[in-house]
Amino acid sequence: MLRVLQVRDGDSLKVVAWDGVGAARVVSGASSTYQLAADAIAAGQSLEERIKSLGYAEEVDLHRAQKEGRLALPISHPDPAHFFVAGTGLTHLGSADGRDKMHKAAQSTDKPTDSMRMFQMGVEGGKPAAGQEGVQPEWFYKGDGSQLRATGEDLVSPAFALDGGEEPELAGIYLIGENGVPYRVGFCLANEFSDHVTEKGNYLWLAHSKLRQAALGAELIVGDLPAHVEGASRVRRGDEVIFEKPFLSGEGNMSHSIANLEHHNFKYEIFRRPGDLHVHFFGTATLSFSDGVKTEPGDTFEISAEPFKLPLVNKLTVAAATSVFVRKL
Repeated sequence: MLRVLQVRDGDSLKVVAWDGVGAARVVSGASSTYQLAADAIAAGQSLEERIKSLGYAEEVDLHRAQKEGRLALPISHPDPAHFFVAGTGLTHLGSADGRDKMHKAAQSTDKPTDSMRMFQMGVEGGKPAAGQEGVQPEWFYKGDGSQLRATGEDLVSPAFALDGGEEPELAGIYLIGENGVPYRVGFCLANEFSDHVTEKGNYLWLAHSKLRQAALGAELIVGDLPAHVEGASRVRRGDEVIFEKPFLSGEGNMSHSIANLEHHNFKYEIFRRPGDLHVHFFGTATLSFSDGVKTEPGDTFEISAEPFKLPLVNKLTVAAATSVFVRKL
């Protein structure tokens, strides 16, 4: 299973190809994953074909690069404003439970919450037959490429946030070709990271709770994912693991097909601008917040899952408070 990574080398990046078993090697003549993918589209090649046509250079010790903090985002845009960060929730079997508990606490009726109704719509219509359109999922926006963090980097929560909690997920990476067609470059591990306390206060604050940083694992797996992906999510506080739980993903554990999630994201013309990058978070059913964990600055999030070989590790920090003044011109 081919995976593509970007490894820092001083002020530049090396694009590395790896099968997850043997030696990882630099892709000859590739300046970035973004340029590699753009050139593959222009040449009418798959990413794997493009890499094979360029050939390989020196080997790279990925575990050493990880220890030295040189694993970069698997893909980046020269202008982060052209890298859209978005996602969908309530897409995994069991994912409605935690959200439903949050929202029921804010209402005095036993009627199904909007979250539970949305989840049920996905169960009933989220996996349409080929060529048909399924029900649209919940959708949210997280910002642009400046919000993304690589493994080993801190996830910085705003000073005004009420919570900074992990969300272990898979994400798809997409590049819009010059013809306006979205091309899926690959899949990566992700920590969608959001403010669950703000969301719990009122579900209409979901949009606010999602405007946070997010982290992407180093490996960009090219091709199809297994239908069943199983991993583990941990929160460490110093030397102690304060939360550990398995998480499941892949279409076999989802109420929506990936194709349906992709359709409802890219049906909007603004998301089909040539040259733009997109990362789309596919959702999760596992949160430490749902188990009563209150994260603290200094806690470390660790997310791992097969077939990914390298974990996604980030420390929680909090930004300094700032004052924002709007001035009249």
